[in-house]
Amino acid sequence: MSRPGRDEDPDRLYTVTGGRSRAGSDELDLVTLIVSESEPVPGMQSEHAAILRICRNPTAVVEVASDMNLPVSIVRILLDDLLAAGRVTARHPRTSAAADQLPDPEILKQVLVGLRNL
Repeated sequence: MSRPGRDEDPDRLYTVTGGRSRAGSDELDLVTLIVSESEPVPGMQSEHAAILRICRNPTAVVEVASDMNLPVSIVRILLDDLLAAGRVTARHPRTSAAADQLPDPEILKQVLVGLRNL
């Protein structure tokens, strides 16, 4: 028994992406959170509408792919379309923000010296 999406007919996936095999940018990684900025509209491609419904709450790219039973590469292409149309926004995890909030190393040295003097 085949699973939807993963074992899809390559012709269907080709049609879903408009013949594209790669997303237009490398902006979206697996943990990028996607948030819908609009509701689906009549006549919209069914996969786009599904993404908008899934992403009503922030949802990682990998979760969208899993929920839709589609390869991540296909979902990235669909997300690029929605980003370009302003129908979704992408929120990237902030790995550098934590580093920006660390105290000055000189202050840490002074605290260490003070603790040793206790």
